[in-house]
Amino acid sequence: MRPMLRHVPTLLGLVLLALFATNVGRYLLSPSPDRVRADDTRRADRVEPGADDRDELALGALVGGNGVVEPSRPETRLAASVAARVARIHVAEGQVVTAGTVLVELEHDVEDAALAAAEADVRVAQAELSRVARGNRLEEVEGAEADAAAARARADQTADRLTRLEAVASAGGVSDEELTRTRRDAQSSEEQARSIEARLRAVRAGSRTEEVAAARARLAAAAARRDQAVAARALRLVTAPIDATVLELKYRVGEFVSPGQGEPLAVLGDVRVLRVRMDLDERDVGRVSVGQSAFVRAIAYPGRDFPGRVVELGSRMGRKNVRSDDPVERNDTKILEVVIELDRTDALVVGQRVMSYVRRAPP
Repeated sequence: MRPMLRHVPTLLGLVLLALFATNVGRYLLSPSPDRVRADDTRRADRVEPGADDRDELALGALVGGNGVVEPSRPETRLAASVAARVARIHVAEGQVVTAGTVLVELEHDVEDAALAAAEADVRVAQAELSRVARGNRLEEVEGAEADAAAARARADQTADRLTRLEAVASAGGVSDEELTRTRRDAQSSEEQARSIEARLRAVRAGSRTEEVAAARARLAAAAARRDQAVAARALRLVTAPIDATVLELKYRVGEFVSPGQGEPLAVLGDVRVLRVRMDLDERDVGRVSVGQSAFVRAIAYPGRDFPGRVVELGSRMGRKNVRSDDPVERNDTKILEVVIELDRTDALVVGQRVMSYVRRAPP
């Protein structure tokens, strides 16, 4: 048994050597990875019908590049000014709207109540100012005059009684206590009459300047609170800032919106005239200028050209805006943005990718 164990390491070494020799042989006999095999060639040449939707780049007097359709002016992305739920949507996608049209209405029950209270405060302040500015009514003046006349009559009557008692008292017909009491009554009646007469003069003179100024200040404060309530109510309405077409509505009724969220409430754009933003390769920059004729093609309309002209050239080079998803496309090249204004807009839609062609300018 022991002599057999002595040969185990040798057998293992022979097995490992055989495996190594087999792998080396396979490597030497296998084809080179850099060599194109016939199977690879057949796969590369195979093109299924309808599988390649790329438009073949025009040759000759044309400069081509990828592009994307956009409105004549940059899109307007509207957001909410306050956090609230969407109560009502007044428009639909594709609808043409004018500046000031209400697009989306947010919940505003609390703002409506605050506005109603503020308007009521304004009406109260206006009535108070009107009363103070006009002064007292004729009935109030007449009432004050009657009170003053009655008070003066009581004072005169008490004074006459005091005069008679003093005459009687000199003959010893009235006690000192009664005379003293009558004098006090006469003095009190005189002071009361003077007080009522002073109030009569104030009623006749009307309100003071300070009272009118205070009433006007209260009216201004109430009006400011009303304007604040109106502004808060207006924040619940999202309106169109320009004449445009509703391109997209991001929310539905009942959904909660908040300022700063990534998605806008609505996207507007002026699509009466469409433009194409074309990526012009840096090697062709010198062959394109404003005013040159151009056309675009879309895979949705094979064989159809949409004519236009170059209306704008970019001011600096940048990265590609449109990628064709072609694995052999060069993505490290710089491009210049070229804006082409189209003559016809009956078929293309905003955001659609197209191939753009500009007729080369002479060198």
